[in-house]
Amino acid sequence: MVIAANAISISEPMIPVSTDRLPQGSGWVYQLKWDGVRMVAWLDGKGEVQLYSRKLLHKEAVYPEIVRSLSALAKELGPCVLDGEVVYWDGVRPNFQKVLQRERIGGMVSNETSSNKGRVLYVVFDLLQDGQEDLRPLPFLERHKRLLAKLDPVRSERILTTELFTDAEALWKWVVENRWEGVVSKRADSPYREGKKHQDWLKKKTALLLDVGIVGVKRREGRAASLVMADPGSGCFLGSVSLGLDDEMRRTIGDMLQLSSKHPPSWPMPFHSLPAELKGEEIIWLPAPMPCRVTGLEMTSGGLLRHPKLVSFGRPGAVL
Repeated sequence: MVIAANAISISEPMIPVSTDRLPQGSGWVYQLKWDGVRMVAWLDGKGEVQLYSRKLLHKEAVYPEIVRSLSALAKELGPCVLDGEVVYWDGVRPNFQKVLQRERIGGMVSNETSSNKGRVLYVVFDLLQDGQEDLRPLPFLERHKRLLAKLDPVRSERILTTELFTDAEALWKWVVENRWEGVVSKRADSPYREGKKHQDWLKKKTALLLDVGIVGVKRREGRAASLVMADPGSGCFLGSVSLGLDDEMRRTIGDMLQLSSKHPPSWPMPFHSLPAELKGEEIIWLPAPMPCRVTGLEMTSGGLLRHPKLVSFGRPGAVL
């Protein structure tokens, strides 16, 4: 599939393959895994910019500030195709919940500039085309050197390039201590291959740690079976969590919400429509979201948290 006029043909970006190990050896280099959404950018060198998602859907209207920033660099960058990640930087680390809100809304988030800390960034890690030259057959290390030569001289508040590291263990330790998403390991001599049919890019991820709002409880046989989660910022459904709920906590919730009674009190549903995952369930809705902290493996493309586990209940920091 040709993603734009005079551009290379690409059907899917190169996707890191999940692993639980960090490959070692001089043939590997390492990068931080930025917690955002994958984005390929095409520039014609004259100011036109097109953004494509992992599925090659147009995203110019979703991230207009990235389009403007790349367009302003047209003269310096020239015609090229970049590969990277759009992230929401909250001042400390990437915040996937915020960029997911942008994806759902489909355009500029009105409160992005309300904080001096938060902003949407485009973090670039690969250069696929430079002028009319297809760089994908080149080794990754060579492509990255050419990327740095192209982007390092430019100054932009929204366009960044990723660094390379050679000490995998030290990088992983930093990622865990600073609660980042993970590490991507790349073979230094690897060409750019579409999709996942390779073992050249590997990703090892840490567990996500999120603050959520509990807006409802699934009731089964008069007891709390699981808690219904929503994003505190957007109010969007994030899934349900039951891991981490012990018997004492279930009893406390049951007593508080009168779950053992025939008709326990329930408030209006906070969602526009009932999420498909909740159909057929008896849900007792809360009068207001209750803050909780949960961990999970990752956010799915549908915006749900995979394998969530409750780690704190009520005020964040109040460990169960």
